[in-house]
Amino acid sequence: MADWEAEFCEYFEARVRPLRRFGYALCADWHLAEDLVQHTFVQLYRHWRRLDAATLEAYTRRTLVNAFLNSRRARRHEQIMAEVPDRAAVPAADPDGDVLALLTRLPPRQRVLIALRYLDDLSVGDTAHVAGISEGAVKSQTSRGLSALRGLLGPEPVKE
Repeated sequence: MADWEAEFCEYFEARVRPLRRFGYALCADWHLAEDLVQHTFVQLYRHWRRLDAATLEAYTRRTLVNAFLNSRRARRHEQIMAEVPDRAAVPAADPDGDVLALLTRLPPRQRVLIALRYLDDLSVGDTAHVAGISEGAVKSQTSRGLSALRGLLGPEPVKE
């Protein structure tokens, strides 16, 4: 095995689980998260010898985010349903419910930014770099996403 392949295998072992969790946070589907991570590592393997170690983590996240956003675009028109959904019958969010389930109700870009900022614990600058947008856009979209999540959670209980 070549040195670069050994390095790739080490990186894979260290990062596959955290990337799978991040992928799940984006799509709320373990099978799709696996596909996104697999796509990410295929891309990494193809370009491994040209990648810079200083930007490897950002490149990896960016590849995963792009794969997620592209999968959303591809599926936008493909929804198979047994019955036509009743829009009036959307259940209210359970205040004690799973935050990841609530994340799926956000637009994909806001979901990505919240996952990067709060699940992967990236700074505003690092998030902007990974997402390929300005820091101001990260701040505004994250703020909007958090406001939407608060709205889904419902009013806070009054503390006495």
